[in-house]
Amino acid sequence: MRALLVVIVTAALIPSNRTQEPESRLIFPLQPKHNHGSCIIELPNGDLLATWYTGSGERSADDVQIVGSRLRKGTNTWSEPFLMADTPGFPDCNPCIIVDQRKRLWLFWPAILDNRWESALLKFRSSKDFQQRAGPPTWDQDGIVHLKPGPEFQQAVERDLRRLWEPTLRQADSEQKLRLETYLSDNTKSAADKLSVRLGWMPRVHPFLDGDRMIVPLYSDRFDFSLIALTDDGGRTWKTSAPLVGPGNVQPSIVKRRDGTLVAFFRDNGPPPNRVMVSESTDRGENWTAPRDTDVVDTGAGVEAISLKSGRWILVNNDTERGRHRLAVSVSEDEGRTWPRRRYLENDPEREESGSYSYPSIIQARNGIIHATYSYRPPRGKGTGSSIKHATFAEAWLLRP
Repeated sequence: MRALLVVIVTAALIPSNRTQEPESRLIFPLQPKHNHGSCIIELPNGDLLATWYTGSGERSADDVQIVGSRLRKGTNTWSEPFLMADTPGFPDCNPCIIVDQRKRLWLFWPAILDNRWESALLKFRSSKDFQQRAGPPTWDQDGIVHLKPGPEFQQAVERDLRRLWEPTLRQADSEQKLRLETYLSDNTKSAADKLSVRLGWMPRVHPFLDGDRMIVPLYSDRFDFSLIALTDDGGRTWKTSAPLVGPGNVQPSIVKRRDGTLVAFFRDNGPPPNRVMVSESTDRGENWTAPRDTDVVDTGAGVEAISLKSGRWILVNNDTERGRHRLAVSVSEDEGRTWPRRRYLENDPEREESGSYSYPSIIQARNGIIHATYSYRPPRGKGTGSSIKHATFAEAWLLRP
């Protein structure tokens, strides 16, 4: 239904002046292949590891693989990309990585079985030996996350989906209404079909750790809403949350408030106004409030939010109603309720020759520096092809008058 947005990987540069402009560079030179969907983490030894997918396209190209690169602590040059995962003959997309409470590295990604997003099969690899000077981790476990939503999934779709889309239906013209009625009917039927409910769930942003629980945010292009995978035993068994049914709320990014509430921010794939969407959970991700719009403008591309050591929250996204020519970092002083302050990692005018900057991944390293990666296509006249860009900046830059 929607093309995946290009994800950009931010580099591990250390700004010498903590209020200066962000520093950035490409992880690898521009290349004709499609490079998208990055995720960046800091390893226990202080190195950075980034991963993304690359190939001749996305779901329609069977040569798409998951690759990665390392930035060793104290250096400013990323390694040559190396293979992280490949299902031969199938597209592998949307990787995300995390080091869990037991100091194991996890890689999650979907293999696309029939070149449609709806056929995504959620796979994983894990490693105890992942801090090599070069090359990929030594993987010691490979598997599939078998998802089996219960009867509450169908019940929630039948109860909530039409109700949440009703305001849009009332304002739609006859052609729009017909398309939306078809979508609602198809999704209601799919919610009663076991295979449709168990396949098609894809990650995008970082998994989240809450005590001994690992939370993997997922979304579906078939249903155009989200679901959460949960494990309390280090990945041996998995269960799913109640579905986060809403009007186009996908690719959730999770942050935790001081009172324990989990807050999910979504890319907006739904009707106008185009805004980042939000939902809350007070039971560690098992049940969620109905997604609703925030005041943050969103073009319908990747969104990620994190909590900083200071207690401030930041959110990075394309804060335009169309296009990916601008990449903003917004700041919240009240745990994600309002976002009054904003800075830009990229800010081109809206025109045909502008660049494209999207699908951000963001972390704060132990030394306080913030790293972001994102999908990068340069403005016309400044090269051709795509890469993953790495940017670094300090919190003080966000707060500068």
